[in-house]
Amino acid sequence: MKIIAMILAGGKGERLYPLTRDRAKPAVPFGAIYRIIDFSLSNCVNSGIRRIYVLTQYKSLSLNRHIQLGWNILPNKLGEFINVISAQQRIDEHWYRGTADAVFQNIYTLEQERPDLVLILAGDHVYKMDYRKLIQFHLEKKADLTIPVIEMEKGSSREFGVIEADPDYRISGFAEKPVKPKTVPGKPESILASMGIYVFNTEPMVRRLIEDAKTDSQHDFGKNIVPSMIRSDRVFAFPFEEGSRGMPYWKDVGTIDAYFAANMDLLAPEPAFDIFDRTWPIYTHEESHPPVKIILTDKEMGKADGIALNSIISGGCEIRGGRVEYSLLSPAVRVEMDAEVSNSILLNEVKVSRGAQIRHAIIDKGVEIPEGMKIGFNLKEDAKKFTVTESGFVVIPRWIRT
Repeated sequence: MKIIAMILAGGKGERLYPLTRDRAKPAVPFGAIYRIIDFSLSNCVNSGIRRIYVLTQYKSLSLNRHIQLGWNILPNKLGEFINVISAQQRIDEHWYRGTADAVFQNIYTLEQERPDLVLILAGDHVYKMDYRKLIQFHLEKKADLTIPVIEMEKGSSREFGVIEADPDYRISGFAEKPVKPKTVPGKPESILASMGIYVFNTEPMVRRLIEDAKTDSQHDFGKNIVPSMIRSDRVFAFPFEEGSRGMPYWKDVGTIDAYFAANMDLLAPEPAFDIFDRTWPIYTHEESHPPVKIILTDKEMGKADGIALNSIISGGCEIRGGRVEYSLLSPAVRVEMDAEVSNSILLNEVKVSRGAQIRHAIIDKGVEIPEGMKIGFNLKEDAKKFTVTESGFVVIPRWIRT
């Protein structure tokens, strides 16, 4: 059976601004050394699905470079590949107008490949999934479309597509971000949320995409294609149950708050999402860096207290008498004497100068925090220069001079 994966990586990522000011959302760093798209790509490779197209559009330079440098691991001579397809107005004068339109505009790829199944993935989700289990379920149900679902709290319905399914998991209803959602039978406080992942039989998918392209719809899988197929095709829900230690884990990191929370999840002693799982490696592109260096005492600096607690520290980082707690440091971060970093995410090459204090912050690449500066202590003052979220996180854009 021939299967191809298409990863949708063309969204603007407006809710992740300013992290998406200069890069596409799937290219945003995550977990200290990864990019968000690495998780969908790693799931494909680990699942044996190795004919992959990445559909890009906005600010795709860093994403393209990352895939070129870090994902040239599949042997093309054996029919395995990861190909990037940029939006190219192949069918008309429009750029991608929705998730379904992105696939429709690349329908020639399906004509060339002629796959039996098409796996549609998002490039901005963090999770582990063995797609072989999903595909086996799809085949057993003789489905035209299968949608993985995860139980979520009823109060989160405005953020997801909500699915109704019978005891055999056949989908009977779908609502996009409803205010009053249908709940799981017997569980009045739970909903079945669509994970934005789809397995299609190719022929019915192409047929529905062509039909949708002729209408004035939003050309979106969740809003348009799925509801139309529920009425006319066999559509099933696949219950997602994978995660570390028996705890299903899937996060849409499309907002700053969700992004921050998912990063912090990695710091738990027994995380539900375990990046240290050797049986399911997460691949990426990582530049060569020297080992981590933590200086406790130094003759030139005098008495120092270099320490890192409950944190993830990447290669090339130097903690020169500073203190780091509950934080993630990407490669080549430098924390100087008497500086303090807590509950924060520091991306590549950030420098925290002597005596500076940072808490509840995300600091993008290449930022230098001056001596004695405080971030996250006076949000009104921070908001005059930086982005401050409703939850009180301070976000400083890359290369900015503070």
